[in-house]
Amino acid sequence: MAETRRGDGGWLHNYLLRHAQTFFYSLGQLSRSPMSTLMTTAVIAIALAMPTGLHVLLKNLQGVLSGWDSAAQISLFLERDTRETAALGLAERLRQHPAIIGVEYISAEQAMAEFRRLSGFGDALDALEENPLPPVLVVQPALGEQDPAALQALVDELRAEATVDLAQLDMEWVERLYALVEIGKRGVMILATLLAIAVMLVVGNTIRLMILNRRDEIVIIKLIGGTDAFIRRPFLYTGFWYGILGGLLAFMMVESSLLVLSGPVNSLAGLYNSSFRLGGMDLATTGTLLGGGLLLGLLGSWLAVGRHLRAIEPS
Repeated sequence: MAETRRGDGGWLHNYLLRHAQTFFYSLGQLSRSPMSTLMTTAVIAIALAMPTGLHVLLKNLQGVLSGWDSAAQISLFLERDTRETAALGLAERLRQHPAIIGVEYISAEQAMAEFRRLSGFGDALDALEENPLPPVLVVQPALGEQDPAALQALVDELRAEATVDLAQLDMEWVERLYALVEIGKRGVMILATLLAIAVMLVVGNTIRLMILNRRDEIVIIKLIGGTDAFIRRPFLYTGFWYGILGGLLAFMMVESSLLVLSGPVNSLAGLYNSSFRLGGMDLATTGTLLGGGLLLGLLGSWLAVGRHLRAIEPS
């Protein structure tokens, strides 16, 4: 029994050793032709960096849009005879609502003073016997609730309050805003899909040329009993290296581009008295980029090896 366990351990040790040897052998093969490797890696990196950069910029744009207070404010016009204590009580109760982050109370007197200042109809307003404007509550939804369906549901809920005469929200503006963001998301997905196919084609064509250049070597290995798995292994690791190196180079490209843009963007934000700062790649985006590059490299090499290796047989 002990001999069996040692034998199993020896098999596993040899298996891992062969993979480790192939792992570093494939990297050594790439290092022997640095210019060719760099050019192929750069093409892969550009294809990976384009959708990744657009995704990061879109996330930053979403952060800017979600920070616009006017994008999704709900104005609650109360009944004209609503007392201030009742209005303030409603405002305090709404602040406890999980979908609301802020409520501002504007009394009828404040509303009239603001209207008088902005309209320029001071003399005409003096002729009024009573203030026609109602008290208003300006409700700011939580950022997580700022999508058209959730906002409309919140408006309907607030409209049902007893003292609310009218609940108003510019839904057309909000819907346009999120429609543009959704178009951007789908555009990034389409671009990412097309460029992912391009990465697989680049890796596959590179592996195909490597197979053709080593055709005689592959024939000899098959003649002495080498299996397809043994022959396939170094080409798969080559695809792995192309994918991971392309992902790392794409990461540096995106971060460098964001660093170049951060200065002008911060200056523009300062002109609008905004504290916005251009954000970089988060951990999830970085992991997706590197993992996606690795997977595309392996998949491209697997398809190329599977197709062209079958065509090489000893005659």
